[in-house]
Amino acid sequence: MAEIVNLRQFRKQKARSDAEKTAEQNRIAFGRTKAERNLTEAERDKAARHIEGHRLDRDEPEPA
Repeated sequence: MAEIVNLRQFRKQKARSDAEKTAEQNRIAFGRTKAERNLTEAERDKAARHIEGHRLDRDEPEPA
């Protein structure tokens, strides 16, 4: 015999679960301090400058 389930309670529980998953994703995405965001941006910029500084230019024709 199958277990009897109250659909109203089941829907409410599912909605709470979905809301909690969304909240967790938002905490990860937006839950950082301004200092942490600035530090991450500075590290990204430094890495880009480092890579750009070591790039070999292929636009110049090779001497024959």
